[in-house]
Amino acid sequence: MNSLLPFTLRRFASWLGVALVLSATSSHARINVVTLPGRDSVQLTIYNSADLTLVKETRVLTFRKGLNKLEFSWANTLIDPTSVEFRAVTHADAVDLLDVSFPPRVNNTLEWRIQSEFAGEVTVEIRYFTSGITWSADYVAEAATNEKSMALSGNVRVTNKSGEDYENAQVRLVVGIIRLVEDIANLAQQGRPGGQPPQPVPTSAPAPVLAKAIARRQLSAMDAESGEKPREIIKEGLSEYFLYTVGGRDTIPTGWSKRLPSFSTPGVPVTSYYKFERERWGDAVVRFYKFTNSVASKLGKEPLPDGDVKAFRLATADNLYQFIGRSAVKYIPINEAVEMELGPDREVMIKPTLMNWSKTDVSFDTTGNVKGWTTKETWEVELQNSKDIGVVVDVRRNLRGDWSLTTQAAYEKVEATKVKFMLPLKPREKQKFSYEVTVRHGTNATK
Repeated sequence: MNSLLPFTLRRFASWLGVALVLSATSSHARINVVTLPGRDSVQLTIYNSADLTLVKETRVLTFRKGLNKLEFSWANTLIDPTSVEFRAVTHADAVDLLDVSFPPRVNNTLEWRIQSEFAGEVTVEIRYFTSGITWSADYVAEAATNEKSMALSGNVRVTNKSGEDYENAQVRLVVGIIRLVEDIANLAQQGRPGGQPPQPVPTSAPAPVLAKAIARRQLSAMDAESGEKPREIIKEGLSEYFLYTVGGRDTIPTGWSKRLPSFSTPGVPVTSYYKFERERWGDAVVRFYKFTNSVASKLGKEPLPDGDVKAFRLATADNLYQFIGRSAVKYIPINEAVEMELGPDREVMIKPTLMNWSKTDVSFDTTGNVKGWTTKETWEVELQNSKDIGVVVDVRRNLRGDWSLTTQAAYEKVEATKVKFMLPLKPREKQKFSYEVTVRHGTNATK
C-alpha cells in the first residue's frame, strides 16, 4: 500500500541530519543512526503574493525488509512543521508509512516508522512548505528617441533567507493571490505544533489546509529535466495563477540573492505625455509613459507581476542613453494598459497666472449677512517645450462648488470637480491659453 501523509519537517540541509534506523522491532530507541547523502533533486515553487514556497525533493534511501525508522531534523530553518509529506516513488506498493511521532527529549525532530516489503534502494519524494524564500520582478524600459516605441525587458530576483541551502534546484515562480490558514514563519518558530508533548500521528490524519490544492496542480509539471541550453523563463497559465519556470538549475544557499532575465521585447508601442496638476505635484510637470500588455503591443502572452521600472531614452544617434526616471507598477493582467509615473521633467514648463479676480452678485439676508455671491477668475497658462521632440501636455484644474468654465481652448470634464486641457507642443515651442472660471456661492448656487 502506498501511504501519503502530511507531517513535520524543518531542516533539510545538504548534510541533513536525516537518520535511517534499520530495525525490525517496535522499540523507539534512537540507535544505528546513519546520515544520508544529499538530495538527488529539488524543486522550488515560490509564490510572490505570500511568504510561501513549496519544496519538492527526492532522495534514495536503503530500506531493509520489515520495520524501518527514519528521523528528520529541521532546526534553524523556516520550514513549516505541519506541512511535510512523504511517499515512495519506486517500489511504492511495497513501502507503507505507518506513523510519525516526535522523539522524546529531542527538539525539532520527528521519526517516521516505515514498513517495507522490499529490501534495497528506494527513491522517495518529500514535500513541504517553507517561508523565507521570495522573488520580485523589475523592468527596464528603453524608449526610442521619439518616445513612440520602447524596448521592454523584465527580470526576476530570487532571495533565500529560509535558513536552508538548496543545491541544483529547479525554480518556479507563481503570480497570483493565495490565502493561508496560518503564517508559515510563525509555525516554523513554534517547533512542535502547539507545544504539546510528543504524540504519534496516525496515517489517517487530515492534510493541512495550506494551499495544498494549488501545490498538487503544479507538482505534476515539475519533473522534466532541463538540457544544456541558454537560460530562459518559461511561462504557462494555471487558471487564476501564472507560472514562470526558470530554465536550468541553480544552487541557492541561504542568504543568497540572484537576478535572472525573464523576457526582452523590442518595439513596444508607448505613449509619452506630461501632466500638470498643482494639487498633486505643485509646480512640477510630471512625465508619464503608457503601454498596453497586449499582443498588438508585442506583449500580452502572460500577466506581468508587480515590480519596479527604470526608464531610459536614446538621446543621441550613437545610442547614448538618458535616464528618465523610475516607477513602480502593480500586477498587469493581459490586455490591460498601465501608466508609469516617471517623475518631474524640467524641460517642459507650465505656468498658470491669475490675471483677474472679481466678486459679483452679492446678496444679503434680512439681518444683513451675505447669503450669496459669485466669483470670477481669469487665468492665463503659459506652456514651453524645451525638448528636441514634440510632446503632449495634460493640464488639469480642480474646481469646487457650482462652477462653469469659459475658454476657446479644447477641454474635457474628467470628474464633477476636475477638467483637463490636452495640448500638443512642437519641439522648442511656446504656447499660451486662457480660461475664465465662474463659481456661484451660497444662495447663488444652483446645484
